[in-house]
Amino acid sequence: MSKTKTICFTNNKGGSGKSTACANLGYELASAGKKVLLVDGDMQLNLSLSFFDEEDVLAMAESEKNLYFAIKEKKDLKDYVVSTPYENLDLIPSSTLMSQVEYELFTMMQREFVLKKCLKSIKESDIYDYILIDAPPTLGTWVINILCATDYVIVPVEASPWGLFGLANMFDFLGGMQEMTEAKIMGVLITKVDERKNYYKQTREILENFDNIDVFQTFIHVDSAIEWAQDASKPVAVYKKSTRSSKEFQQLAKEVIQYGSRER
Repeated sequence: MSKTKTICFTNNKGGSGKSTACANLGYELASAGKKVLLVDGDMQLNLSLSFFDEEDVLAMAESEKNLYFAIKEKKDLKDYVVSTPYENLDLIPSSTLMSQVEYELFTMMQREFVLKKCLKSIKESDIYDYILIDAPPTLGTWVINILCATDYVIVPVEASPWGLFGLANMFDFLGGMQEMTEAKIMGVLITKVDERKNYYKQTREILENFDNIDVFQTFIHVDSAIEWAQDASKPVAVYKKSTRSSKEFQQLAKEVIQYGSRER
């Protein structure tokens, strides 16, 4: 059995902090000595932009060395890996052409398992401790592909009046896929918390009423340093290590590592 754990970040609602959480958890796991591969599965390229400037990201997106072309040609993804500027942390970049991936998949046999097959040799090689996949905010065939390639799911949820909107549909969707994937929900991550408002407490109370859904103890505050770090194409801990969100992502990485230890 592969030691590599594949985790996807998914929420069918945009603005949940999904790409931010994926990027910064990846960086913190790598900083803790884990070998990490990030897979940018979203046409918005936000995960790629977390580590490379816009010019480099667009160059990767316009080349044929990105996730879209690998999926289209059903190629082994080991040939599409790019080193980030950070030790232990690699990336498979996305493309704006990912908007067409549903169409490409529609014509393929066993279309739900294309990504799983493309990742097979990477996963079996055990080069990486973690593969983190940033999924787009949809519930289509491409997200089914991601879930079929995944061991665990992290669902980021924004602590806001609209943050929980559609979440029941998301859980129903995941539940309906049990015959195709063994992916488990590792936990819900509450993001964009402003403790001057009551939304965090309300959000946690509602989430804890869902059956069989764990909520991470760590939550991520609203922090302007996150936006400045994104603007600089850096993880928040690289941009400003002393900031509160940097410490929170570090704590989240500890929870994720401990989760894996409990499962052995």
